[in-house]
Amino acid sequence: MTEKTIKTENIFNGRVINLNIETVELPNGNTSTREIVSHSGGVGILAVDNDKNAYMVTQFRSPYKKLVLEVPAGKLNKGESHLECGIRELREETGLEAEEMKYMGYILPSPGYTNEIIHLYLATGLKQKEQCLDEDEFLTVSKIPLGKLKEMCLNNEITDAKTVALVLKAYLVL
Repeated sequence: MTEKTIKTENIFNGRVINLNIETVELPNGNTSTREIVSHSGGVGILAVDNDKNAYMVTQFRSPYKKLVLEVPAGKLNKGESHLECGIRELREETGLEAEEMKYMGYILPSPGYTNEIIHLYLATGLKQKEQCLDEDEFLTVSKIPLGKLKEMCLNNEITDAKTVALVLKAYLVL
């Protein structure tokens, strides 16, 4: 059931992604090609306060040409652990620091064409500090009850994969 990579050709290197074309040998001996988007991975963080309100961000997502409500998240930097990334992104996007960052596992957002892995954290014991967005980052922060977020996921009002996975996991845990 596995495939053997015969050849890899890199056709694009970008700031966020790389694109490779792989020639693979299939289990039946035939060959095929795979277009693979390589990504360093990322982290999504659901910050929940003592009253079970979650801090969410809304930002414009260019591929969809619309505003998207999602958990704070960001790309892993080279040499950075996913915990370090989660702490950094939570502070940058919301200004929050957490006493506890509970690891909630990871998701494969689209395994048919990308190797991206998104690690998920539940942040609690929150303290408000100063937000420090990247210079090209524009977003708004909102506080929404966790129960309402769960309903929004189930009603397809929230469609971002990392957000749906993390909200539902956190709801079950809390």
